[in-house]
Amino acid sequence: MRAIEKNAGWMRDNAAAVLVLEGHCDERGSEESNLELGDRRARSVMEGMMARGVSSERLIVLSKGEDEPVDPGHGPASWRRNRRVEFIIR
Repeated sequence: MRAIEKNAGWMRDNAAAVLVLEGHCDERGSEESNLELGDRRARSVMEGMMARGVSSERLIVLSKGEDEPVDPGHGPASWRRNRRVEFIIR
């Protein structure tokens, strides 16, 4: 939640900015289910941003599924790091 608070504050201070919320998953599951999970993860963050005063018009949700892991490993620690939402300024 700290990342949501920090980024929502930044968005309030930078009224012209648009933010892409990029949802990521670990490698387990089908491609279809991982894309859906990445979408749900990013939408959850979007809801948190909106609850903190950021307009939905300034937020773009994008799911990457399992396609861009931050950790190439194949165990619980890697999976945990790969389940994330990236905040990308556009």
